[in-house]
Amino acid sequence: MQGASVHVKCSTLHYAGVFVFFPLPCSRSRRVIEELLNGRYSSPMSTDMQNLKKLNFRAGCLHLVSFVLILILSNDASLPVVATYLTEAPGTGNFSDPINLFNLNISYMVAGFMALSAFFHFYICIPSTFKKYELNLSRGINTYRWVEYSISSTLMIIVILQLNGTSDYIALLGIAGVNVCMILFGWLQERYVKAGNGDLLPFWFGCFAGSIPWIATVFNLIAPKGPPESTTPGFVYGIVISIFIFFNCFALVQWKQYKAKGKWVNYLYGERIYIVLSFVAKSLLAWQVYSGSLAS
Repeated sequence: MQGASVHVKCSTLHYAGVFVFFPLPCSRSRRVIEELLNGRYSSPMSTDMQNLKKLNFRAGCLHLVSFVLILILSNDASLPVVATYLTEAPGTGNFSDPINLFNLNISYMVAGFMALSAFFHFYICIPSTFKKYELNLSRGINTYRWVEYSISSTLMIIVILQLNGTSDYIALLGIAGVNVCMILFGWLQERYVKAGNGDLLPFWFGCFAGSIPWIATVFNLIAPKGPPESTTPGFVYGIVISIFIFFNCFALVQWKQYKAKGKWVNYLYGERIYIVLSFVAKSLLAWQVYSGSLAS
């Protein structure tokens, strides 16, 4: 039986002093291999990541719109930050009257957390940043989220506390610090723990830290031993209840991610939920504050 000979058209590439031989079915294959050998080739972005980039951009636009509207439509209402000092030796119970250190403009604080979210969403969409974002998501972490949340959620909790009557600078500083710690514990959970392995210690530490601002808020709402004229506007109750629920939804998302069951195995699913939750929670707080105290 006469054998048949098969001729395969080949080409060569010279890379790092080595000749590489490969079949050459088409010019595109040659170009891709050349780019691979020279480190210039990148695979097309996955559909999930394309959709995530669009979602970040849209969220950034919506945050930006709220930021602009809050600045344009709001009045100049502000709330005081005060200090109380000892006037005699400790234990005598003698304190100065509260001294107004400065005022915080409510609209600027509200616009501030909207602007921060808009900035980070747009920053993620920059091509060079998006590559890092995509790489981090493949590792189960989003550093940009935790940096943004550490500032924006702290502004949110300060607004809520001030509307609820908390004005002492020590109380505000302490609760701001505790809230930042809550966010950093969430960051540690992602940085050092692999989803599904059952380790939730940083998460539970974060839950403990995150409960402190809400305990203080509820305490002020109840106003134990407060004067008969103590009152809290009705819209503040709505803010406290709604934002408390949404803050706990963020914790629920991370808990579900680290249980890693069903659709939560995919880290990108949780990332989409975070983006939507962030927009809804910030918008809800912003426009509740606007309707209750900033409408001209």
